[in-house]
Amino acid sequence: MLLYITLKELVDSIILGIVQGISEWLPISSKTQILITAMLLLKFGYQQAYTFGLFMEIGTILAAVIYFRKELKRLILALVGHGEPLDKKLLVYVVISTVVTGFIGAALYLYADSLSAYNIGIPMIILGIVLILDGVLIHLSRSKAKHLIDLKDMNNKQFALIGFLQGIAALPGVSRSGITTSGLLLMNVKADEAFRLSFLDMIFATSGAVVLTVLAKKSYVIQSISAISPIGLLISILVATVISLLLIDSLIKFAKKKSIIYVVVILGLIAIVFGLIVGVFSQSLNGIATSGLS
Repeated sequence: MLLYITLKELVDSIILGIVQGISEWLPISSKTQILITAMLLLKFGYQQAYTFGLFMEIGTILAAVIYFRKELKRLILALVGHGEPLDKKLLVYVVISTVVTGFIGAALYLYADSLSAYNIGIPMIILGIVLILDGVLIHLSRSKAKHLIDLKDMNNKQFALIGFLQGIAALPGVSRSGITTSGLLLMNVKADEAFRLSFLDMIFATSGAVVLTVLAKKSYVIQSISAISPIGLLISILVATVISLLLIDSLIKFAKKKSIIYVVVILGLIAIVFGLIVGVFSQSLNGIATSGLS
């Protein structure tokens, strides 16, 4: 039975994997997109779909681990007392941001149980506006030859702030990659460095979120796997991994070019459009939430 999958389950699995693989790296909140998709395709209730959205991030974690395998190796060397000074700085960044994220994110994740009527489109609209402002600031900083910083120029307070922003992303509608990248850009961090630090940090923050999901919402996890089937879940994860690898590489390469200004603005517009769409249909989604599984 574990190797059996219906055509509908196969199609649903591929769609979920595509949605997860794309939305994780765009400022449109992968949790929210999977939440909506799972509610529509699998007829999940709000809480089950929200839990499933966090659990689905396994594929994007795997992609980030593969893509940043060299950085992870350097982090391990720094952890055992070896490595270059910049590797140790990267380790400090990861530890501080992840610890702060853990405190903020865990509390908000548990609080999210009471947010079924929460308009999840609003955070995306706000983030879209911030990203567009980021694009303007990047343009001004480059035109004025303003000094841009990278990891070696950052301090522990900035690391903690990124952790705080990342923790807020536990709320539905808040994009983890969007809010952290935007925060780094507002700190005047180089665009490619901002994407790199944001994407690398997700490995640890999101891994913690998955563990918390399994521990705190075990019944929902079991129901989710049963609804899509174990092999269907595996297909979703593999699809999300492949698409994520392509998007991570593309975004970081774009960030090294002057066109990053346009990319950031476009990402902002995408966030606003998705926020408006979700906002318009929020009442319908709440109706699905109250009539589905809970």
